[in-house]
Amino acid sequence: MPLPFPLYLLALAVFAMGTSEFMLAGLLPDLARDLGVSVGAAGALTSAFAVGMVVGAPLMAVLTRGRSARGGLLGFVLVFLAAHLLGAVTDSFAVLLLSRVAAALANAGFLALALTTATAMVPADRKARALAVLLGGTTVATVAGVPGGALLGAAAGWRAAFWAVAALCVPAAFGILWGVPGGRGERRSLRAEFGVLRSPRLLRVLVPAALVNAATFGAFTFLAPVVTGPAGLGAAWVSVALVLFGAGSFAGVTAAGRLADRHAARVLAVGGPLFLAGWVGLAALAERPAALLGLLLVQGALAFALGGTLIARILYEAAGAPALAGAYATAALNVGAVAGPLLAATVLDRATGPFLLSAGLVAAALAFAAVSGSRPGGPASRC
Repeated sequence: MPLPFPLYLLALAVFAMGTSEFMLAGLLPDLARDLGVSVGAAGALTSAFAVGMVVGAPLMAVLTRGRSARGGLLGFVLVFLAAHLLGAVTDSFAVLLLSRVAAALANAGFLALALTTATAMVPADRKARALAVLLGGTTVATVAGVPGGALLGAAAGWRAAFWAVAALCVPAAFGILWGVPGGRGERRSLRAEFGVLRSPRLLRVLVPAALVNAATFGAFTFLAPVVTGPAGLGAAWVSVALVLFGAGSFAGVTAAGRLADRHAARVLAVGGPLFLAGWVGLAALAERPAALLGLLLVQGALAFALGGTLIARILYEAAGAPALAGAYATAALNVGAVAGPLLAATVLDRATGPFLLSAGLVAAALAFAAVSGSRPGGPASRC
């Protein structure tokens, strides 16, 4: 049975939002020059977006709980669209900074609600596959959206990338109106929803999810110094490395979507140790370009196979919090996405330091699962 078509339009919105989140890395120099600020100051746009994502998931989930999924998703997409329209036309750095915060809040709220909406669209035994389609929007953004935004910015100016992201939101908005149910969601007391966080089974999944994502983004953020340093490749190979990691991510999240509904235990039990070994291998073989590029493809696949499976488990364990389940998953991922690069920045005295840090973070995730009494894929693993 095919998955509902509106699910793919939600993935389009996730693609647009993922592109927006990461595309500034290639646009900052031109943007800073145009707005008359330093590149360092312009980097605050990335930090503002990251903080907005962490804060936004639970905040937006609380504000929209009990409302219809259609109304909430449409509202978030329209706010995101408006923020990019404003960013595309403003000449004020302060206004652009505020627009990025607004976009991040909308992004976090949309993803939190989309996660629960996507799983509600399909039977219980196809939840992981539905999540794979949704998260596929993020992986495609790393493969095509981010490089495409950089190329568009180089050809037509940084504002063109903002216009393009806004344009992608239009069909997503129509898709939400057309295909997402309009009924009100289940409303429980906030005390009951937050009380789900006390569940040991949920915490056993939330913590590893944050650690795995921290490992992923800690290494991903600082790939360039490895490619141009120990590997001895030119700057153009940085894009190749990023695309390989993104292609692996898409393959991994797609494969996990087909396996995690019935074999979540196996995905985590096999994938976790392999993910750890992969970071160690990258640190050891960074001076060999072929090995480096091949392992990046594999690590991208493992990162999103594990991440997608853990998200499915979070939603399963947080079923008692219908409004905040997606927020819990989104917050865990974004805590990792913020903490990983910050931690990796402290070990840059060695080019492969972020790889070793990522290995340590994955080891911590595996150790936490063992100590907490939940081996990977233990009794809480069915999604």
